[in-house]
Amino acid sequence: MTGKIIKGVGGFYYVHDRVSKVYECRARGVFRNLGIKPLVGDDVEIEILSGTEGNVTKILPRKNALIRPAVANIDQAMVVFAAADPKPNRNLLDRFLVTMGYQGVPVVLCINKADLDQEEQARKLAEIYEKAGYEVLLISALHDEDLEQVRSRLHGKTTALAGPSGVGKSTLTNRIQPEASMETGAVSEKIRRGRHTTRHSELFFVEPDTFLMDTPGFSSIFVDDMEPGKLAALFPEFESFVPQCRFLGCAHVGERECGIKDAVNRGEIDKERYENYRLIYEELKNKRRY
Repeated sequence: MTGKIIKGVGGFYYVHDRVSKVYECRARGVFRNLGIKPLVGDDVEIEILSGTEGNVTKILPRKNALIRPAVANIDQAMVVFAAADPKPNRNLLDRFLVTMGYQGVPVVLCINKADLDQEEQARKLAEIYEKAGYEVLLISALHDEDLEQVRSRLHGKTTALAGPSGVGKSTLTNRIQPEASMETGAVSEKIRRGRHTTRHSELFFVEPDTFLMDTPGFSSIFVDDMEPGKLAALFPEFESFVPQCRFLGCAHVGERECGIKDAVNRGEIDKERYENYRLIYEELKNKRRY
């Protein structure tokens, strides 16, 4: 029979049959010999030994495989940031979007805790990223009507929730699938950052063909293993201004006659997004130098 790996702990892989049963399985030694490790999200064939115990006998072809988080066959990422408490870190957000874009994973940006936003920063943030080409949801994970927006985006897909700690990912997961019973933690009063409450990647069955994965929160992320020249394509709002660059292969950093820089000066590209592009570009360039 076939199923999907929803969790891997201590050498055991828990395989959901996509209906109601979960089987505790070991992976056959052939995978170790081939240097293949089953990942959460893998579609697999298993042989049932007895009851709900079995062996993973085959890993079916993967649609994709992410390194961080280590998961396979993700249809989309829902990148969750808080409108306030903790204050959104735009540099970190742009790195998430670049990372997912580089791995070919479509993104829905979910700005949580919108009800705590006293200065309408959430709306301003939404406008910036909608203009950049991303779908943006403004929600409070505690409001039922907002959850319906989220549910409609999840239906029929395997979705990874990503974002820093303390933004409400586990709360969102618990509201959508109460059986997940994930530990949630308050934001630290002292450092105003979330305590890490998710310690491993795990898929939760929501409904047929619909799985949700909460991932460990990140406080930093480095975009590596990428040619610097490929970075601009991961900032969708740059595309229409590239033809205005004087030089073919313009890096949009040091060149004088640059359509991207001109658009930033005119306010047509968000300045902070552009500065984050420059920072990531320089990091990639320096990394390749060494």
